[in-house]
Amino acid sequence: MFASLAAHYLWWIVALVLIAIEVIMPGYFMLWIGIGAAVTGLLVLLLPGLGLLAQAIAFALLAFLSCAIYAYLLRPRLQLEQEPGREALNRRGEQLIGQRYVLIEAIVNGRGKARVGDGQWLVSGPDLPLGATVEVVAVEGTTLKVRAA
Repeated sequence: MFASLAAHYLWWIVALVLIAIEVIMPGYFMLWIGIGAAVTGLLVLLLPGLGLLAQAIAFALLAFLSCAIYAYLLRPRLQLEQEPGREALNRRGEQLIGQRYVLIEAIVNGRGKARVGDGQWLVSGPDLPLGATVEVVAVEGTTLKVRAA
């Protein structure tokens, strides 16, 4: 009787160990396998007469199911939400597209400089006088492509 009552605790301990491994060495598998172990513990709690083989099969199926749910349903949605900020994270210039700035050096022969925040960026575009407002339309390396605003 004691073994069947304590079996769900064993599954919950396995779940905690797997989730702790995920925290120490991030991936994604251990978290979802840990969730499978936790649900197996809940299943054993609800069905205390479940044999060891049935528990092992349920764990394998639930672990596989939880990993599949993450891989095919949650992961694509999370990647779509993160992509815009993630793409521009290390490419600040792309975040400037559509913004307007004032020239601190006239654009002559297609080259000049604009004040961006507390810094300055090289700009290229049509010849414009000092103090003109420009709009960023593209980025090429460290040079902003601009047009008159």
